[in-house]
Amino acid sequence: MPHAFKATPNHPAVNYLVRLHADIGGRIQANKAEGERLADAMKHVEAVIKIFNPEFNVATIAVRRRQRTNPWFKRGTLFREALDVLRTASGPLTVAEITAAVLAAKGIRDATTAQRNGVAAGIRSCLETNAGKTVERIGDGVPKRWRLTGRLTQTKASATIGR
Repeated sequence: MPHAFKATPNHPAVNYLVRLHADIGGRIQANKAEGERLADAMKHVEAVIKIFNPEFNVATIAVRRRQRTNPWFKRGTLFREALDVLRTASGPLTVAEITAAVLAAKGIRDATTAQRNGVAAGIRSCLETNAGKTVERIGDGVPKRWRLTGRLTQTKASATIGR
């Protein structure tokens, strides 16, 4: 028959759990203090808005929520990964093909549809921003196909992206 767990004051698990509880309580206190400080700062901003426009209804201001749709690529690295894929490609690729290759290169197999769409949107945005500079659109068909610009060589591509 298995032995029941007996929580004694001197048990190592209880000691650890007590320290963990105290740590979590400290974090809650710190977050409450930070929340109060931010609420105070928000009231000051509302007061300044009222100085400029007394009729403005501050209750209509929506809270900005930051959502991280891409947990795998830090800011600025997604376009570099797409360039690496285009550099090794045998021909022009669509955004969907680039996305699949970038995710495969990172070893990501369990991406949800929303995450995959977020990565694709990031790649599409980077490609459109750099169209004519680093990458170029091939043809007018749908879906658009992309390749590195003809004047961009291997060594220039490495220098362009800071490697």
